[in-house]
Amino acid sequence: MAETMTPAQRRVLTIAVLASFVAFLDGTVVNVALPAIRAELGGGLTTQQWVVDAYLITLGALILFAGSVSDAFGRTVVLRIGLIGFGVTSLAAGLAPDPVFLIAARAAQGAAGAFLVPSSLALITEAFDGPVRGRAIGIWTSMTTGAMIAGPLVGGALVDLVSWRLVFVINVIPIACALWMLRLKHTSDERNPDATIDILAAVMCTLGLGLTVFALIEQPNLGWGDPAVWATFVSGIVLFTLFLLRQRTSRAPILPLDMFRARNFWSGNVATFFIYAALSLNGFVLSVYLQQGAGLSATLAGLASIPMTLLMVALSSRAGSLSDRFGPRIFMTVGPLIIAAGCLMLLSVSGDFNYWTQVLPGLILFGLGLSITVSPLTSAVLGAVDAKRSGTASAVNNAISRVAGLLAIAAIATIVDGSLDLNGFHRAAIVTAALMVLGAIVSFLGIRSQRRPSP
Repeated sequence: MAETMTPAQRRVLTIAVLASFVAFLDGTVVNVALPAIRAELGGGLTTQQWVVDAYLITLGALILFAGSVSDAFGRTVVLRIGLIGFGVTSLAAGLAPDPVFLIAARAAQGAAGAFLVPSSLALITEAFDGPVRGRAIGIWTSMTTGAMIAGPLVGGALVDLVSWRLVFVINVIPIACALWMLRLKHTSDERNPDATIDILAAVMCTLGLGLTVFALIEQPNLGWGDPAVWATFVSGIVLFTLFLLRQRTSRAPILPLDMFRARNFWSGNVATFFIYAALSLNGFVLSVYLQQGAGLSATLAGLASIPMTLLMVALSSRAGSLSDRFGPRIFMTVGPLIIAAGCLMLLSVSGDFNYWTQVLPGLILFGLGLSITVSPLTSAVLGAVDAKRSGTASAVNNAISRVAGLLAIAAIATIVDGSLDLNGFHRAAIVTAALMVLGAIVSFLGIRSQRRPSP
């Protein structure tokens, strides 16, 4: 295959980026809107956590189910379902009259988003091969991860200039563009006529994660002795354990455990857990603290992420190409260590706040490390499995990253000791750095260079 992309490949890449962009953006764009949401609808830190985690719970749990559906029934139909559902639920979130309605809409939004990510990335792995695949994955990574980082900027501007509600309504624009471009995609999907989907397993996975996270979020308020906490926690663990046991014997598992026999697949996913837990923790804490602790406006708090976004856009594609050439191990080891150093630099933040000297240097290191980590990580995981299972492999990796994020956010109250003041901000920075170091260690010990299996 040629080193340059064909027009058809560019169209596929654009569709994949647009479809994933809204799902990744909504994972973080809401962070900077949380103070405005609390001011209008009410609620404290727990409500803010649920506005974020309701989305991540259904997104993380149902991505596995959506990946299986994508591999069985075709990428395009799954993308259409996800895009339409995401548009409808985004409008519902933007019109929410109270916190309960908003949290419910966010949960539905996450469910729709689950159908976007695995199918879009699987489109890339099917349409590209050789060195150009690494470049394509790098571009997809830079745009989608850039969406996560740029979310606070987009949200901040919309909150200050119009309303927090527009943070959700604005999704309709990229969704409409993606649906229009799908009509121009003339290639047909491969479908498995004998495919079956394990609905019971999807329910067990979703309830298992949901109940566990509910307990983690409510524990600081109610305590472990409250039945609403310990009973839901135990129930969640039991359900998720039963889900894993079912995957061992299911004829159509939504989480094929045999994929974890591949060294790069299991080690890449363990590294993903630590790295994305750190990324989600940092994004939530930084967005909220810069407003409630440092007194910045929503727009200025969002602008704080600009250095990371620019570095991601500029470097991720190149990192993907270099990873394809030299192997992902060195990038996945050095990158998280650079991020950890940037997190520790945030310990210089003091009561006499100065963004330029206390925050910016750390964010530059954070963005640099992230730029050389994420694309090689994605390539390593997807390169470890057969291309025909790319939808499921992408779903597993994305599910792990979302679950890592929701567990990190669920544990925020414990990490910051109940209050996101300066001391709590420092504690979160230390935990974030520690998670990144763990990601680097797993990558160094586990990742090996290898050729992608032939389809």
